[in-house]
Amino acid sequence: MVDHGDTTVTADADGVAPADYAPLRLAIIGYGGAGREIHGRLAAEAGHTVTAVLTRDSGRRNQAAGDWPGARLLGDLAELIELRSRYDLVVVASPTALHAEHAAALARAGVPFVLDKPIGVDVHEARAVVAEAGATGTPFTVFHNRRWDPEQRTLAALLGRGQLGEVHTFERRWERWRPVPRKRWKENDTAGGGLLLDLGPHLVDSATQLFGRVTSVWAQTRALTTPTEDDVFLVLAHEPGGGSAASPHAVVSRLWAGSVVGAPGPRTRVLGTGGAYLVTTFEQDASPLERFDDDAPAGTHGWLTRGRDREPVPVAPGGHADFYRSLAPWLAGDAPAPVDPADAVRTTEVLDAARTSAREGRQISL
Repeated sequence: MVDHGDTTVTADADGVAPADYAPLRLAIIGYGGAGREIHGRLAAEAGHTVTAVLTRDSGRRNQAAGDWPGARLLGDLAELIELRSRYDLVVVASPTALHAEHAAALARAGVPFVLDKPIGVDVHEARAVVAEAGATGTPFTVFHNRRWDPEQRTLAALLGRGQLGEVHTFERRWERWRPVPRKRWKENDTAGGGLLLDLGPHLVDSATQLFGRVTSVWAQTRALTTPTEDDVFLVLAHEPGGGSAASPHAVVSRLWAGSVVGAPGPRTRVLGTGGAYLVTTFEQDASPLERFDDDAPAGTHGWLTRGRDREPVPVAPGGHADFYRSLAPWLAGDAPAPVDPADAVRTTEVLDAARTSAREGRQISL
């Protein structure tokens, strides 16, 4: 059991990795917002146990001790590697600027790992991680958990049923009203912080999973309240027929991320020849569009719309803990990695192109 403030998480008896696989013992590097509040929570939900935590922060060490009684609390990566017998897999949830360094050390030691997104601060780091793991034969996967979002899975099911017809436009926003920045490395680290590296990987991965390879990128980025960019807009062109949607059109994705947005736009809008899929809000982020969903029936997520006509869309099953449930079969060699690292490299290529586009004010071909 893990107690996070007002939320208590227990292992889901119906949602542990398939019965043929024993729960995993995990080590987590970094025990802040990602390590504790996301990875630790999902690991517990999937029935796994955290047996080691690497963090130098005294407050977080106390949290880890309370969350996972008996877990070893460490302050050095070399020490963690020496304790290899105490865990099956390492979760790298350190700040982005350290991802490639930590991943390379684990790969050289032959320790399987999950690497939080992004795989590196740029494509050179991303390719180096993949090369190091390949050279040593070390299994690893990348935590692109937003593939398991209800809206992403529901949209994929809607596309599979052909209800949108031939899709030509995909729009997704990750906008929030946060005029006073948080005092975190994500807002202030000019090497690994900023919304392009924080939310950009989710947005780009969602688009490419559904609509395929990106052929060109145009971008704008601004730093309004932080040293790093807190306002991002991307326009991606996809190859025709790509992704799970296999649309004959060269789908255009328009992606927003912003922290100073007093009136967030619709979370997701997907346009096709048969109609549109509309999701108004996202998780607990406040939005003036919340009232649009006041009459949404239980068990639905978003709307299939055609002009003034709309009908609720049944939510597809699944959730973020499914990523963690898939790890045991993958480590046993019975299933592919939940996320192919090659996908994460391609996402980083798009983000690099976005930086160049924003800096030079031009479209970048890939």
